[in-house]
Amino acid sequence: MSDSFQDLARAAEAAQVSAYADPDEPQSPNVPSKRAQTIVGAGVLLVAAGLAFGALQIPSDSGYGGVGPNFLPWVCAVVLGICGALLIWEARSGGFRHAADPGGQPKADILPFAWVSAGLLVNAALISTLGFIFSCTICYVLAVQGLRRASHQSQASAPSTWVKDVITGLLIAAPVFWMFTQFLAINLPGLTETGWL
Repeated sequence: MSDSFQDLARAAEAAQVSAYADPDEPQSPNVPSKRAQTIVGAGVLLVAAGLAFGALQIPSDSGYGGVGPNFLPWVCAVVLGICGALLIWEARSGGFRHAADPGGQPKADILPFAWVSAGLLVNAALISTLGFIFSCTICYVLAVQGLRRASHQSQASAPSTWVKDVITGLLIAAPVFWMFTQFLAINLPGLTETGWL
């Protein structure tokens, strides 16, 4: 029994040594390099700076409870700034610790990205013409097609799949539209003036 525990301990130690033998190299070819990790941290710092700049544009007059409208943007900017600084420090001092293999494909799959992007752009372009329900249904159908193609589903192009996606999109978009227009009295672009379509 003790031999098996010793073997297990040796295997665990060997795995740890092999995973962290060279701190300059990631443990998997899919884990980004230290330079890319540093760029991620710098990007988070840039977002924090953008939030801070936006918070400067918001008036700081105290509102209810003594907290002004710029309080939450400042909190987000500070927290993101701390996260960005920690990410850069970790990347420069040996790389992201215990970074798991992210999996997926080594290169971006452009065709599914184009499907999802087309769905968003078509929705934005047609929402005032076709109304909320139909433009959101189109957005849903195109986005789901992109996701199906990204996961290499063989039935993505089948007519039955398209019909199922259209029905599902309508079943999602219509109740949302009705809830906003009929129950909350919030105007959303409709095809007719009735508030039901």
